[in-house]
Amino acid sequence: MAETIFSTKATAAGGREGHVKSDNEVVDVNLQMPDKNGIPKDASNPEQLFASGYSACFDGALNLMASKADKDIESETTAEVSLIKDPEDNGFKLGVTLHVHIKGVNQEEAEELAHKAHGFCPYSKATKGNIDVNLEVHSE
Repeated sequence: MAETIFSTKATAAGGREGHVKSDNEVVDVNLQMPDKNGIPKDASNPEQLFASGYSACFDGALNLMASKADKDIESETTAEVSLIKDPEDNGFKLGVTLHVHIKGVNQEEAEELAHKAHGFCPYSKATKGNIDVNLEVHSE
């Protein structure tokens, strides 16, 4: 097995209508399924938590790729995570669109950096072949 850099934990109780807390208690949130009005202001859901982690990880990978290419950029990554009905088993699956905004490079360079980041990001590696991930890249 490869060298572990670090490990962390979060514990959920009550599933999608319960509560989740990280081992250091920074993440300490109630969970609730969105209703017709959207996501409640006082609760989160697994997709929102996944979107938070994926966007942070991808943006970090993007900045690393820019640094290695000697590009001075400013970036913002929004992970839009969708819960989708899965027609294969009548269950559910995830889909992700990464909205990547990069300042300091042209569109072609922005797309190249984003694709390199997608190949490097641990979240992208974990989802590869498991869920559809679309990249929407915009340079400014």
